Amino acid sequence: MKTKQIFETYNRKGNQTISKFRYCPVCGTQCISISTLKHSKLKCPQCGFILYQNPSPGVVVLIVHNDMILLGERDNKVFMGGKWSLPGGFIEFDEDFLSAAHREIMEETGLSIKIISILSVVSNFFSPDLHTLVIVLLAKKINGALQPGDDMAKLEWFPLSGPFPSMAFEADRHIINRYYTTKLTGTSVDPRFASL
Repeated sequence: MKTKQIFETYNRKGNQTISKFRYCPVCGTQCISISTLKHSKLKCPQCGFILYQNPSPGVVVLIVHNDMILLGERDNKVFMGGKWSLPGGFIEFDEDFLSAAHREIMEETGLSIKIISILSVVSNFFSPDLHTLVIVLLAKKINGALQPGDDMAKLEWFPLSGPFPSMAFEADRHIINRYYTTKLTGTSVDPRFASL
């Protein structure tokens, strides 16, 4: 199966600045839009601060246990609620990506995991104001009682071969299918952070 790491759900080719913020966080002056050949950004005319709009970093984890994988039904209050996805979430500013994966899996599933490897890194362009850069990890269950929490309303183990419920993200479908067809485990991770 072919590798795919860029997933788009809208046409992102326009030179748009979509920002929820209009005022400089340093001095409070209203920012102005500046354009380069490829991008627009907001800049403070008073102090020169540039408000960059970067993708949000995240992690998702393909947890494999006895040829089954864990999927969660997303709570209706979150993006793509009611559909299913691999468990994971955003990386906090003070976290490394492996610690974030352990935290997110504990919050969303109640499980402790051992991270085996990095399967992929993907860019998702969901909407003009939501772009993510996601590290996809392979892990196995160590212990814990399966309990949906945080953004998950329900959790279930599915055969790696499928079939799967209605999936929220094309990237998740691709990663599962690629792992199933190739059994590629990716690149190793720092063993000090594999199990926390």
